[in-house]
Amino acid sequence: MRSTLRSFGTACVVSAFVVLAVLAGCRKDPATAPTVEDPTGYEPGEEFSGGASTTSDLGFNAFNHPATNLSDEEQGWFEVGNSFFTQNWVTAPSSTDGRDGLGPLFNAQSCGGCHLRDGRGRPPETPNEVSGLLFRLSVTGTSGVGGPVPHPLYGGQFQPFGIQGVPHEGNVTITYSPMSGTFADGTPYELLLPSYSFSGNYGSLSDALVSPRVAPQMCGMGLLEAITAADIVTNMTATTDGVSGRTNSVWNVEANTTALGRFGWKANEPTVRQQSAGAFNGDIGITSSLFPQDHCTPAQPACMDAPNGNADNESYELAPHTLDRVAFYTATLGVPARRNAQDATVLAGKKLFVDIGCATCHRPKYTTGNSAMSNALSNQTIYPYTDLLLHDMGNALADDRPDFLADGNEWRTPPLWGIGLFQTTNAHTRYLHDGRARDLNEAILWHGGEAVPAQERYLQLSATDRAVLITFLNSL
Repeated sequence: MRSTLRSFGTACVVSAFVVLAVLAGCRKDPATAPTVEDPTGYEPGEEFSGGASTTSDLGFNAFNHPATNLSDEEQGWFEVGNSFFTQNWVTAPSSTDGRDGLGPLFNAQSCGGCHLRDGRGRPPETPNEVSGLLFRLSVTGTSGVGGPVPHPLYGGQFQPFGIQGVPHEGNVTITYSPMSGTFADGTPYELLLPSYSFSGNYGSLSDALVSPRVAPQMCGMGLLEAITAADIVTNMTATTDGVSGRTNSVWNVEANTTALGRFGWKANEPTVRQQSAGAFNGDIGITSSLFPQDHCTPAQPACMDAPNGNADNESYELAPHTLDRVAFYTATLGVPARRNAQDATVLAGKKLFVDIGCATCHRPKYTTGNSAMSNALSNQTIYPYTDLLLHDMGNALADDRPDFLADGNEWRTPPLWGIGLFQTTNAHTRYLHDGRARDLNEAILWHGGEAVPAQERYLQLSATDRAVLITFLNSL
């Protein structure tokens, strides 16, 4: 079991008031702080990235604490969800009825296998390593609900592991080709372009549309869900430099209708609950009322004949109340506080971030609406740095795989909160949808398409200004 805020040595989870008091003690004299909101200066309170739910641990476990303003009852729900998120699922049948049904094919044995300490995954460094990188699969066409069409032999996701008696789907080899360039000041840089080759055990993948997806950090998902749809739609009108983000319209399984996409690298999931159920199904092989079928195709008879962990009188493995608790846990993971928000270098970097155009897509601030998940997430002033829209990011980042309305060049703007803590929490600094960028500098350089004007301005910055901008990003 992981620690929670109890690791601070208190008998109970630290309250929001304690967190606010601790962080407020680090502020400068209010008389010296700006009193008028300035998009390039310090805004009072911006260190509280998740509003009153902001957490104060900036160390190893920064991403895996509950929102600090949960009620005592909600903290109990959070702990139950935590246990089902972090502990390994086992094959069925077993004596652990509530935690069996793994596979038959899978990517990891637990949610935490990819989201280690609720942080970010990375490309694997050794064969058969569970590192948080998976591959979505489809073929040309559109499903009956407007989404991708699963591959006829391998389904919607490549799964490199199988339970005993079920052959795994195969292996992936990743190779990188160097790409060189030069900043305007003469400083050279090198990027690594990934390519993927598959050895499949069930037939050829030559017709597959493949999209690599690295597991993102988990914090603040319930706050993103609480942003009003009107606020997100409004972002489409704020277009400059040829930026023209748009929403994705995806299928809401429970509502049986289309809905605004918010989650996933292509904004292809509408709610935290559906995102959670989809991950259980695709990543671990655990069925639920939302997704009651395992990812087995007719080409995989051993998979189709494998035992399941269905509960008594149910046709799926994940009990609805368990899914409720995992979804609650996922939604109420707190966002760590900003660091050094009033530092002169950080503020200079913030100004550069705005001036070169990064804030056009990475919108800093919202006030959430009413959350159906928890009152703790309602009416909070938050700083996620995303517009939650799809943007054309250019051919170099394209996966050439449509996902509902998102085309092969489009990706959702990822939230930046917590981005400076990856080294601390997960011992790496791999960024972008497939983890190809080895640091924030490379992540910016990979931006193309609509982001070309901002990327070109970054290329023109001096080495000092580039370092200042990176310092700001690491404060988020």
